[in-house]
Amino acid sequence: MTVTNIVSSIDAEIARLLEARALLAGSGPSTGSKAASKNAASKKTASKRVMSAEAREKIAAAQRKRWAAQKKAAKA
Repeated sequence: MTVTNIVSSIDAEIARLLEARALLAGSGPSTGSKAASKNAASKKTASKRVMSAEAREKIAAAQRKRWAAQKKAAKA
């Protein structure tokens, strides 16, 4: 084997290992395309939404009203 053949064989093995690693990591094949970068961008976590105290109280009051209606219907 010549040095060129050995180097190309090593490069092929490295490419195969990198693809296997990417598949195991869940990011798919690393092609450097826009699709691969889009996948990486979509994995970012979205910021957590914060609900105001007034909104939480409105939701709680509505739920208590639904529970009361269910309880009333169960007694009847």
